[in-house]
Amino acid sequence: MEPSELRRAVEAGRATASESGLRVDDAVVVHNSDRVALRLAPCDVLARVAPSGHLADSEFEVAVAGRLADVDAPVAGLDPRVDPRVHVRDGFAISLWTYYEPVESPIAPADYADVLLRHHAALRRIALQAPHVTDRVAAALREVNDREKSPELPDSDRQLLSGTLSGLGVAIGVEDARDQLLHGEAHPGNVLNTTRGPLFVDLATCCRGPVEFDLAHAPEEVGTHYAGADHGLIDRCRALNWAMFSAWRWRRDDHMPDRDSWRVEGLHRVRAALDRCGLG
Repeated sequence: MEPSELRRAVEAGRATASESGLRVDDAVVVHNSDRVALRLAPCDVLARVAPSGHLADSEFEVAVAGRLADVDAPVAGLDPRVDPRVHVRDGFAISLWTYYEPVESPIAPADYADVLLRHHAALRRIALQAPHVTDRVAAALREVNDREKSPELPDSDRQLLSGTLSGLGVAIGVEDARDQLLHGEAHPGNVLNTTRGPLFVDLATCCRGPVEFDLAHAPEEVGTHYAGADHGLIDRCRALNWAMFSAWRWRRDDHMPDRDSWRVEGLHRVRAALDRCGLG
């Protein structure tokens, strides 16, 4: 968020927690992109604050968290002292979560695979309507194919992304026998190492598809520790993931920090992943 919007988001998060009966003397920005994560003290709450246009996503995330808490999934939970819902204030959607003190050591690949296996097992135990991976691919493809939405995307790169999204999207879609609920973006930024062990955060990306789609977001070594994984499918999903990532970065209204650098890096990663699949 831009500084002026960020200030409003911080104040909305503070006020929401205070009105919920929690003591808030300080707020520290933990993460800032299209949504903001705030650590509120001394109540030790993580407030997730999004523009109200993301209200449906925030409500979906809270619903996912509630169902996963019932099956003891390895995920960050909502703060138990307040109602498990999304608050709307000053143009923002705010949800209040338990704050977990992070452990600075990295998560070993075997431990990463173990927590992902346990998370997938928990996801198989809940009933939830969620979009398919191919729905997200289709949304990215629309951005790429609409020159008004991605006016700065060079024609050769537009062709690369369009072909990758359409071709691999269809290929992943025919793997429906392997489909189940997924985290959706199980990359290291969404796995918090805590004193309670690794926990997944950012649950709004939950979708349906093959487990290899989640594995493609994780470091490559993780797949070797995940029993039964199709490594060829992981490679194809990795190319697809980078193509979607690149599609979002080339949107005219994308606000990711260092966007220009990630535009270049994203296209490089797409080509490298396609080469690895023999599709370059």
